Amino acid sequence: MDSLYEILKQNPGFFLIAGPCVVEERGIMEAVAGTLKELCCERSIPLIFKASYKKANRSSLDSYTGLGLEMGLETLKNIGKQFGLPLLTDVHECCEVAAAAEMCDILQIPAFLSRQTDLIMAAAQSGRIVNIKKGQFMAPEDMQSAAIKASSAGNNQLLLTERGSCFGYHNLVVDFRSFAVMESFGWPIVYDVTHSLQKPSQGKTSGGEPQYASMMAKAALATGKVKGLFLETHPAPSKAKSDAASMLPLDQMEALLDGCLQVIQRSI
Repeated sequence: MDSLYEILKQNPGFFLIAGPCVVEERGIMEAVAGTLKELCCERSIPLIFKASYKKANRSSLDSYTGLGLEMGLETLKNIGKQFGLPLLTDVHECCEVAAAAEMCDILQIPAFLSRQTDLIMAAAQSGRIVNIKKGQFMAPEDMQSAAIKASSAGNNQLLLTERGSCFGYHNLVVDFRSFAVMESFGWPIVYDVTHSLQKPSQGKTSGGEPQYASMMAKAALATGKVKGLFLETHPAPSKAKSDAASMLPLDQMEALLDGCLQVIQRSI
């Protein structure tokens, strides 16, 4: 039986990493996981459920940071077991890697930490798949060095994620050439749809333009360089405890996935 990484790497279409930004109450988590699983099973799209047990990077001291390491990971573990889904979560400190690796299949290096050598190495040494997000301040060429750090630890189960680059003070843009540049390094490329549509740090929260999510996801897949899509979604984004302004409403996921599949089918 193929490993999760091989399933993601060899999938002829695209895989989906999706879920709420941060671990919330059980009912929200179940609603998102259940809906995503049904949509993806019907369309034969490999799904990884994502949520952060803790958000270390927040715009304001007052912002919700999550349930914490122990309770957050336990909630994630239960959701994964209930719905039979592989799990992804962020790691922010080396001391958290072992606990996160015990519960989750993919450890994600957040964009703002994408140059932290010790963290990348610790995540890689866990033996789990490592998803490294390209920092908003990095050129796509810089991601080769980040990937080499991980692979030097003996782990070649890597994903590289594009999430946009800083454009002025409160905007992000996606240079689609970055997909080709990063793909040339030899690892599967993921496009972080919703974070690339953020309007960072507008006051105490970040803004966003999720109305462009479907268009951007389809355009990224049309390059032929992207193997996976990363999306944050919620049944009621305005009530979400983190990244409310950029998350896609859960009831819009079906149309987005169908539009993306049409792009893939046209390219075959």
